Amino acid sequence: PAPLFPPLQNDSWGKQYSHALFKAMSHMLCIGYGQQAPKGMTDVWLTMLSMIVGATCYAMFIGHATALIQSLDSSRRQYQEKYKQVEQYMSFHKLPGDTRQRIHEYYEHRYQGKMFDEENILGELSEPLKEEIINFNCRNLVANMPLFANADPNFVTAMLTKLRFEVFQPGDFIIREGTVGKKMYFIQHGVVSILTKGNKETKLSDGSYFGEICLLTRGRRTASVRADTYCRLYSLSVDNFNEVLEEYPMMRRAFETVAMDRLDRIGEEPSSLLPGARA
Repeated sequence: PAPLFPPLQNDSWGKQYSHALFKAMSHMLCIGYGQQAPKGMTDVWLTMLSMIVGATCYAMFIGHATALIQSLDSSRRQYQEKYKQVEQYMSFHKLPGDTRQRIHEYYEHRYQGKMFDEENILGELSEPLKEEIINFNCRNLVANMPLFANADPNFVTAMLTKLRFEVFQPGDFIIREGTVGKKMYFIQHGVVSILTKGNKETKLSDGSYFGEICLLTRGRRTASVRADTYCRLYSLSVDNFNEVLEEYPMMRRAFETVAMDRLDRIGEEPSSLLPGARA
């Protein structure tokens, strides 16, 4: 039979190396023995060795390429894996369709297709870096809220480091009247309605806060609060609220002033604020 390639002794080194590389790759990357069957035992064993080495390199290449592709957007992959678990959970409990749709919409608005272990990331940083990131993330909240805009920067930083991000859907009752309050809320974006016994309805939007009355009075909620739109809020627990205001007593007076005005508007007795809570 005619040789696969014509004699290459008199050709340029580039052509010789090109044909040699083609021959080697045909052995190492093909499933089989390549372009020509081996002749003799030496060729058989060398061909088997080259096929083993080639298959190993190919497997390593596929593995590294897959890992690289996954690492390009690990946060989106983590979100997808998490949501698959949520879907399986909803299916296992046979939740109704409208509930599943609300859960799906909640995840879309809360995580926006990406999921991070933010608490762990911030916990590994130094305090100055952590405070810088939190101040940057909450810059719109600070800019839209007069309470923060005119306050001591140290108070603002102390407050922001203790806030927890939350999302509520239209129609959700964020606060129910008569319940014991353990949080107050700052509105980053969205509209809420404050509902009282007299059917009075007050709207609050970006830059407002609510729920502080209960933390000051240490009593029960004096009104209900309902989300009218998708609301992106920051919550502050009662323990963190008191901890920060112990360091900044003048800011307690600012909260009390707003609380007394709100109590007066809804027909409650402003004196329900605890005297001992005043600075």
